[in-house]
Amino acid sequence: MLRRCVLTLLAHPDHAEILCAGTLTRLAGLGWEVHIATATAGDCGTATQSAAEISRIRLDEAQSAAGLIGANYHCLGMLDGRVCYDVGSLGMCFDLLRRVNPSLVLTHPRRDYMMDHEVVHQLARAASFVFAARNVSDTPLPIGAVVPHLYYTDPIGGVDELGWEIVPGTLVDISGAAQQAKLRMLACHASQREWLRHHHGMDEYVEATRRRDAGRGRLLGVAAAEGFVQHRGHAYPGDDLLGELFSLAKER
Repeated sequence: MLRRCVLTLLAHPDHAEILCAGTLTRLAGLGWEVHIATATAGDCGTATQSAAEISRIRLDEAQSAAGLIGANYHCLGMLDGRVCYDVGSLGMCFDLLRRVNPSLVLTHPRRDYMMDHEVVHQLARAASFVFAARNVSDTPLPIGAVVPHLYYTDPIGGVDELGWEIVPGTLVDISGAAQQAKLRMLACHASQREWLRHHHGMDEYVEATRRRDAGRGRLLGVAAAEGFVQHRGHAYPGDDLLGELFSLAKER
């Protein structure tokens, strides 16, 4: 039987809230165990504080956001802008997946505007494929561990690093309560409003997310949705688990 456990492995605190928290909320509502993991604590997400200060703040914000839907939060302790595909980083990801033993993994797309995102994509893809191999980690191998369903979220903004639009293969309706929960989770990341305004020239943190959700919702004919692309390479499950869970074929 399918183990009802989902893990999001993304680069920075607030990514899950922007990209897939509505879907996580719906999964939690179906009784799924939810884990939100980030590679870093967001140590560069400030224009005024030290790395240690902003990391403590952002970890607290991430814990608070996860707690709103009963999720578990994990941070691998890598550094912003310095996420690397190397033996040490792979080992942290192998161990994380062994501790969580997910049947569903959500991560960044292969192509995105920031290299931390692309490297976390590589790490999550590698770890999801091999964490269940006996000799890859000293962390105990969980009973029933298998290659999980793997989906890539939208890039932030819905376009790749060259500005080309990404077309999702699966859409999850998050209209109503799921989106409201998502926006409450996002609002927990209060430290990021000023940082984004300073570094990105971007305000309306929550409203920008609401607009992105509405854009994906229009593709499905609903008020709000989140988009995903499924990894269907060799050894990965080929059935659209998210589509089946939320009856998207009927909604379309």
